[in-house]
Amino acid sequence: MYDKIQYISQGNSITEQLTNIKQVLDAGCTWLQLRYKNGTQAEMSELAIATKSLTENYNCTFIINDYPELVVAIGADGVHLGLADMPIEKARAIVGDDKIIGGTANTLEDVLQRHREQCDYVGLGPFRFTQTKEKLSPVLGLSGYKSIMTQLQEGDINIPVFAIGGIQQEDIQPILDTGIYGVALSGYITQHENKKQLLYQLYTLCSH
Repeated sequence: MYDKIQYISQGNSITEQLTNIKQVLDAGCTWLQLRYKNGTQAEMSELAIATKSLTENYNCTFIINDYPELVVAIGADGVHLGLADMPIEKARAIVGDDKIIGGTANTLEDVLQRHREQCDYVGLGPFRFTQTKEKLSPVLGLSGYKSIMTQLQEGDINIPVFAIGGIQQEDIQPILDTGIYGVALSGYITQHENKKQLLYQLYTLCSH
């Protein structure tokens, strides 16, 4: 199945992105989502190619945010799409059946939609306020996750759901206890002084 810790890349320039990505890969990251919202398509392409060559030296799943054509062009492992991005069906036609497609969700209805669209996993959030995203959806919190996961279980709907949005280490166990599959982290890993120790602790926590 999928890794339970996803790292979503950060950085305001290609150089900053690659520096952060290299540090996180060196620290033992095994699932990377490349997210570069303020770059042009050409810059995203340049960054993705550079990231792909980096990930080839590590045992790391490489997902690209927003650009299914780029996934095919450089041989990444999959694509992650927001609710306002390209329809999943269209993305699937581009990347094929062997690539991973993840989709963002903010509500139970969104998760059900993603399940119908045959997404491979869902990123559900935000857990709490986060500065990583400019347009933030209503915060879910633990009670929001608990409610959604209970309803999915009652409806016998199985899809890996990842919590996202301002998550800290102490939040992870209570989040997993709701039935959530894993967590996606960005700033918390990027800004941590000892990424290797942090990732070791996170993977240990999620392996129980």
